[in-house]
Amino acid sequence: MKKFITAALAASVAVSALATSANAAGKKIGVSWSNFQEERWKTDEAAMKAAIEANGDEYISADAQLSAAKQLTDVESLIAQGADALIILSVDSGSVGAAVDKAAAEGIPVLGYDRLIEDQRAFYLTFDNKEVGRVIARSIVAAVPEGNYAIIKGDKGDPNALFLLEGMMDVIGADVEAGKIKIVGEAFTDGWKPDNAQKNMEQILTANNNNVDAVLSENDGMAGGAIAALAAQGMNIPVSGQDGDHAALNRVARGTQNTSVWKDARELGKAAGSIAAMLADGKAGSEIPGAVKWSGGSKGVEMDAIFLAPTPIDKTNISVVIDAGHIAKDKVCEGAMDGVDGC
Repeated sequence: MKKFITAALAASVAVSALATSANAAGKKIGVSWSNFQEERWKTDEAAMKAAIEANGDEYISADAQLSAAKQLTDVESLIAQGADALIILSVDSGSVGAAVDKAAAEGIPVLGYDRLIEDQRAFYLTFDNKEVGRVIARSIVAAVPEGNYAIIKGDKGDPNALFLLEGMMDVIGADVEAGKIKIVGEAFTDGWKPDNAQKNMEQILTANNNNVDAVLSENDGMAGGAIAALAAQGMNIPVSGQDGDHAALNRVARGTQNTSVWKDARELGKAAGSIAAMLADGKAGSEIPGAVKWSGGSKGVEMDAIFLAPTPIDKTNISVVIDAGHIAKDKVCEGAMDGVDGC
């Protein structure tokens, strides 16, 4: 656990360095969000907007409402409003290229936020999602070393769903081949929506006569949907997710969710605001402090990127998110079981 917390602190230091490097005062930073249905994007936005305005720049934004077509229209609108740089949380990796083309035609730099836009013209900023997948899987293997696993995957149009799965398989692949772990059901979840995840989990339970021992969920919202399906059958088995959603952290304290991998959205949003300012000021992606060359996408395109480190949160270290101010103690500890750290 210590190494993950240390890595997260190192990432925080890197973000601080980015903030001191931004100097594009007076520019407009346009942000195209995929949707605001998920709790965490509101946290990202607050940190991003604060960083942009602290740099003396103007924040303008649009919500694509999970529509790839609307996202393209939104990007065109942000360009028309005078955006000097664009931050795009893509709805669909297969169609976002048209938005990058529009920006490139106007000489406007693009930052792919959290979700991969596999285009050498875009800068890529995210958490290490393969490592997130590994952490999710490690937490479940520690609780259930062998048995029947279900995997609730994210939207099939989002590369992160595959990165997370690859990370999970890095951990459990050998045990699956050896027969110690059996994957009895897995499904992509349209829009990463909890209600769709609940339906997927219900179908997996029905197909297996409830003979499921653990669930790997690719985010906390879907974990909540899976847990609702399990609860309807009177089941409480280890389920892990990611994002550090407040409801999920309370489930960890209550004992209905095993782990939530916390990706401090405030750090990611802050970094995005600072990087966008530097890109708007004419810096190349390779000149951004902390940037590395990366080509791990499905197309093998080499890109400039920064990856922040995630932190796994379980009942032994909930105080980490409380002390960081991510969630109030009374909120996370409501109904907590005995022995939960920080409660």
